Amino acid sequence: MFGWLRRSWRTAYERLLERELTGAPTHVAVIQDGNRRYAAEHGTEASDGHRAGADTTESVLRWCGELGVEELTLYAFSTENFQRPPDERETLFDLISDKLRSFADHEEVHARGVRIRTIGETERLPPRVREAIEYAERRTADHDELYLNVALAYGGRAELLGVAREIAADAAAGELDPEAVDVDEIERRLTTRPTQAVDLIIRTGGDERTSNFLPWHANGNEAAVYFCTPYWPEFSRIDFLRAIRTYQSRQESWRQTRARRATALLRAVGDSELEEARRIVSRLREHAPEPIEDDTDESTEQSAD
Repeated sequence: MFGWLRRSWRTAYERLLERELTGAPTHVAVIQDGNRRYAAEHGTEASDGHRAGADTTESVLRWCGELGVEELTLYAFSTENFQRPPDERETLFDLISDKLRSFADHEEVHARGVRIRTIGETERLPPRVREAIEYAERRTADHDELYLNVALAYGGRAELLGVAREIAADAAAGELDPEAVDVDEIERRLTTRPTQAVDLIIRTGGDERTSNFLPWHANGNEAAVYFCTPYWPEFSRIDFLRAIRTYQSRQESWRQTRARRATALLRAVGDSELEEARRIVSRLREHAPEPIEDDTDESTEQSAD
């Protein structure tokens, strides 16, 4: 009885959340945290937690397609993950390889026009993972409805540091004018190139930090961030809708702030122009052969109406 009521409530709440949404972010990035803690709480091996998390990844990809998200980036394996125990690393490499090939062959992936790409220092990965990457990218190369970026051996600070070193070396060699370094020059040198700037970062597992994830493409774009407590294998469609609602609220706040600033600017400009008009009328009065009426106040009142 209680199980049925709980499921009914969740279904009704999910529908309510979806009706409240007026649009989806273009690019969502996800830090999939909590696989190992999920496995520990369920008394299973870490590998079981990673496999359960992989199932959630498939669901999120489907939800993105349903809601109109155009790009999804998943933090699958960071540069820090190389420090994990060898057995766990090898299990992760096997799982990543299997999932990349499975996604590349999945009927729904092709039906939704999903294009799979990888970002990161993939040359550091074992041959079997690199082969799976090449296979997935080749199999989905003709699609462009939804981009799935899989971050593997990725670290945002390392990437930015590499760009800084390249620019410094080119400047020292006289091949680049330091004054010419701008946003476009940096982006041209980045190895990570999403098709869109990141609008929303989601992190599961309870930690409230972005962990060196897409610092240029997300933080530079002032992306909205949604932290939630469920471990990645427990992440539900309701959690996803809540995250999008957070993004939507942030966008609405930005619109209101911009509207207030624009109104204040117009008022400031209006006051300035009014004073200038009065000064001009005053000068003309001094030199005009006939009296000139000052109608600046009346003009202002009419424009305000």
